[in-house]
Amino acid sequence: MDVLFWTLLAFISGSLMFSYWLGLLVLKRDIRALGDGNPGASNLFRAGGRVLGIIGLLLDYAKGAVPVLAARSVGGIEGSVLIPVALAPVLGHAFSPWLRGRGGKAVAVTFGVWTGSSLWEGPTVLGVLLAFWYALSARDGWTVFVSTICFVIYLLVRGVESWVGLGLGCWAILTVKHWDELRQGWSWRLWVRHLLHH
Repeated sequence: MDVLFWTLLAFISGSLMFSYWLGLLVLKRDIRALGDGNPGASNLFRAGGRVLGIIGLLLDYAKGAVPVLAARSVGGIEGSVLIPVALAPVLGHAFSPWLRGRGGKAVAVTFGVWTGSSLWEGPTVLGVLLAFWYALSARDGWTVFVSTICFVIYLLVRGVESWVGLGLGCWAILTVKHWDELRQGWSWRLWVRHLLHH
């Protein structure tokens, strides 16, 4: 019962589309009309600039971190039982009922969830992997896809069973949300192409 309660609470938290609502309230515009049509923080950056974008990013991060941290510290939920609770904010954001299931790409909320689950370790490793593959890949979807695969491999080596389950769940959701870009195929950044041709 406790797990169900915290999972539902976490899903509701993740489903709150702060960046989209900030666009409507502050900018009086639907940020989905920009860029890739995403209702998340990336398009809030495009529409409203750095300050508003950072606010949206932090709120998207917090709605993943807070419920997972609360489930652990208040609810005493740990181990594999934490997996559905930790996946719930990512699912809530990716398929938000407030936007008829058409949520965001769930990268910021994923970082929040890993902060709630592992404190510094998960977001640090994932952040390093994203930075590395971002430097190589010209397509953000592939950056996320390959980074999360490498992250799951790291978790397997690390040997924490519940983290592996959560990592696989996050990878699956992020893959679905980036599928359109993944179908376009891999593309190296310009500097890598120059390097490969010399």
